[in-house]
Amino acid sequence: MDPVDLTRRIEPGMPVYPGDPGVSAEPSATMQSDGYRVTHLSFTTHVGTHIDAPAHMEPEGATLDEYGIADFRFDARLVDLTDERSDNRLDAREAIEPGHLPDDATDADMLVLRTGWGDHWGDDRYFDHPYLTPEAARHVADLDCAVGLDTINPDPTPTARAGDDEPEGTPAHHELLGAGAFIVENVDLSADLPERFTLRAYPLRVDADGAPVRAVAESASSAD
Repeated sequence: MDPVDLTRRIEPGMPVYPGDPGVSAEPSATMQSDGYRVTHLSFTTHVGTHIDAPAHMEPEGATLDEYGIADFRFDARLVDLTDERSDNRLDAREAIEPGHLPDDATDADMLVLRTGWGDHWGDDRYFDHPYLTPEAARHVADLDCAVGLDTINPDPTPTARAGDDEPEGTPAHHELLGAGAFIVENVDLSADLPERFTLRAYPLRVDADGAPVRAVAESASSAD
C-alpha cells in the first residue's frame, strides 16, 4: 500500500467550526518588492485535519508538548458506517450508538470512523454531520482507543437544523479527552482504505490544545 494522504488542504474559505476565525493567507514579502516570497498565515489550532489534545476541553488535560512523536502514530482500524440506503452515508445528524462500533478493537489503538459525511466538505451541510452519543464515546475510551472522524466534531455541531433530542455541549469530547484519548477531526476518508492500516498524524510542534496534522495512511507493516 502506497502512502495515502488523508489531509484537508488549509486554505482561505475552507470550513471552520462555526464562530471560529477563518483562514487567511496574505503576502508578507513578495518577489516584486523584496526579491523573495513569504506568506503570513493565520488560523486556529483546530483548523482542517487536526488533532485535539486533552487540554482542548479538560482543565488539567495534557497539551501536545507532553507527548512523544511516537504517540502520534496509530495502529488504526477503519469502521465503515456508510449505508447505501442513505445515499452512501449516514443520515444528517444521525447519532452513532455503541452498537455501531466494534465490541473490541483487538490490537488497534485508533478507531477511524467513516460516516461518508466528508462528501459534504465545502458546503453548509458539512456541519449537520453524524455524531457520537456520549455512550459511544465512552465505549471508544473504554477500548483505550483514540478516534478519527471524517466530520468536524464528534459532538453535534450547533446549527439551525439541530434536533431537540441532540446532546448539549461537548459530552463526546469530554468522554474521550477526559480518558486521555486523542481525537483527529476532518480526516479525508474518500480513498479506498483497508480495514487495518497505520495512521501517522503528526501535529505542528507547538505546546497547545491541538494543532493541524499531516494525516497519512500506510500499510500496517510499515510501522515496524
